[in-house]
Amino acid sequence: MSIHQAFNSVLRLTTAGILLGTLLSSCTQDVANNPENDKPQVVSTSTIIADLTETVGGDEIEHQGILEPGADPHVYEPVPQDSIAFEEADLIFYNGYNLEPGLIKLMNAAGVDAKKVAVGEVVPPLEMEYEGQTEPDPHVWGNVENAIIMVNTIRDSLIELSPEDREVFTENAAKLTQELQQLDTWIEQQIATIPENQRKLVTTHDAFEYYARAYGLEVTGTLIGISTEEQPSAQTVSQLADSIRNSRVPAIFAETTINPKLITTVAEEAGVKLAPTELYSDSIGSPGSEGDSYVKMLVSNTETIVNALGGQVTAFEPQ
Repeated sequence: MSIHQAFNSVLRLTTAGILLGTLLSSCTQDVANNPENDKPQVVSTSTIIADLTETVGGDEIEHQGILEPGADPHVYEPVPQDSIAFEEADLIFYNGYNLEPGLIKLMNAAGVDAKKVAVGEVVPPLEMEYEGQTEPDPHVWGNVENAIIMVNTIRDSLIELSPEDREVFTENAAKLTQELQQLDTWIEQQIATIPENQRKLVTTHDAFEYYARAYGLEVTGTLIGISTEEQPSAQTVSQLADSIRNSRVPAIFAETTINPKLITTVAEEAGVKLAPTELYSDSIGSPGSEGDSYVKMLVSNTETIVNALGGQVTAFEPQ
């Protein structure tokens, strides 16, 4: 290689290095100046709380939901990324009442500096008794009035975290609350169309007590208790089938987060119809589904229940 060629090679390398350095410096400056990096880092465990949080927080927060739509929080086993999310968070929303035991254990064991808010525990729980033991029912969102209380807690926690965004959080929460109040009234009106002797609910696990008590239904049987960790015996299946036959319910219901095989067996043994649409219990639906938000999951559940139990549905049209 000639001296001239060597000089040109060095010149090209030097120029490339300068350009690369300029590009990296520019990227670093862009990241530093990116306002999104200054947003509060908020993490939610369950998909229901995540949906409410995203609605209230809007564009003013950087939000991450741990559970994917359709995931069962009762049996979810955390992964290393969950620990990282907790450690990097400024604020963590979780349901509480042991809905998500694996995530609660991880959150409490990890070195987490974030404020932790048990959104579901702002609601006084129903105390359920199973095998001689009493435990709080975590499925508080089944009553929409409880969800409004949860929204207020999310709003207040976000305002405490980011006071400069108070107006946005307050306005978003007010809009959501207005829709929830209309939803609450609508559900009550729909359930009232079911013949009174048919307002009976049989589901896979005991996740609908708040809903039933709020809107005039009776939970006459479930295959398992409030946690899906339980494994029902053949005797339990047989006893539930007998109970269904005696109560003369027109239909029973499967749930989206639980394998429908056993409840299908119960329906066959009892000689009763299994509702064609599954209920959303512990999670909202996947994007694009009938239940891909908290409001839509309650609308879908109500439509499914009313149609299967002999009522007549009027479409939910919030003003």
